[in-house]
Amino acid sequence: MPQLVAASEAGEAHDTAHDARELTRGQTTAQITLDGKVYTLRITRAGKLILTK
Repeated sequence: MPQLVAASEAGEAHDTAHDARELTRGQTTAQITLDGKVYTLRITRAGKLILTK
């Protein structure tokens, strides 16, 4: 299960932060659902994130 980090620990303005490498479980992609729609989160070779529908 991905580790949740409080905003103050992550240094971000969000309530929680999710580590992308944990979401992808060591792979380069993860499927994420929102309101019944499936999205793909991909980590590029350059270490950037791409979210597609």
